[in-house]
Amino acid sequence: MEFADTVEAILDRKGRQIWSIAPDATVFEAIREMALRNIGALLVMEDDRLVGVVSERDYTRKVILQDRSSKETAVREIMTSTVVTIDPECTAEEAMRTMTEWRIRHLPIVDDDTVLGVVSIGDLVEWMLSIQQSTIEQLEGYILGRYPG
Repeated sequence: MEFADTVEAILDRKGRQIWSIAPDATVFEAIREMALRNIGALLVMEDDRLVGVVSERDYTRKVILQDRSSKETAVREIMTSTVVTIDPECTAEEAMRTMTEWRIRHLPIVDDDTVLGVVSIGDLVEWMLSIQQSTIEQLEGYILGRYPG
């Protein structure tokens, strides 16, 4: 496991579950689904096509602060429709750089218009921490003479 590993390797480890909602669903339904799944964003899918992302941030800024009704507002009205995606062969480092550059917390992994999964900033931090822990264990083993060879 390395920081240069692909995001596909991260998906293989964490799972490829995709949580989504239709653009015509209400914001209330989207927030309920996020709460049920304990996630901060949903992909907005029309058939099998990615058309947007809706997040808790979209909800707070575009519904709550604008005094709109979540039960009367459609997801398509508040979703982020310019979706930043990455290829499954991108590295974890590239994914983190993309998330930082675009100020996003959820990054769909797309190959030939097919959504393979989503990595979150939390997934990337967890990946980095496990790499660091592995490195520490290897160094301790080397120092204490437990290294292979």
